[in-house]
Amino acid sequence: MLIDVAAPGRYELLGETRDDAAGEAFDKSAKLLGLPYPGGPELAKLAADGRASRFAFPRPMLDRPGLEFSFSGLKTAVALTIKEQTRAGTLDAQVRADIAAGVQEAIVETLIAKTLRAIDETGREALVVAGGVGANRLLRERLSASAARQGARVYYPRIEFCTDNAAMIAVAGLARLKAGGGESAAIQARANWQLSELGPLTVSTH
Repeated sequence: MLIDVAAPGRYELLGETRDDAAGEAFDKSAKLLGLPYPGGPELAKLAADGRASRFAFPRPMLDRPGLEFSFSGLKTAVALTIKEQTRAGTLDAQVRADIAAGVQEAIVETLIAKTLRAIDETGREALVVAGGVGANRLLRERLSASAARQGARVYYPRIEFCTDNAAMIAVAGLARLKAGGGESAAIQARANWQLSELGPLTVSTH
């Protein structure tokens, strides 16, 4: 998801995935390669010994305007490649590493291209990366360098916070509390809570 954040409670969804998210693409590709879960870190580790240029995996939706994502086609391409290599008897350790490197390259390139497009369209000068894929070191290196060339700074959580965790919920709650937000003591379970349903708070954007 690409979200323009003006202040706590003031969110505009710029683009999101139509199917698989980037993290799912990492995990599902890793599973196809026989890697353990969670697959993202394992695939990145395997990719370190691979050649990303060996297999031409798709960069979904980069050839059209907009800020939406789609990674289901990438997963299909990986499955077909593995099937072909297996049938030919050539799915050895190097080929598996090359596939992993190609998958990582396709995901990272797609995420960076769309993110830079969002920075350009919004004129924002700060980018905050969150979620499991934010732990990917190749993404961190390339995104930071690319954003800097567009005059934007990139902020990442520590690696241990690039996952679902209570700390991020606490920080978000603290920001709303400082901005004057509050809730009753009654606990309300909500299985799905859209960002657009959060009420805006009157705060300074500086």
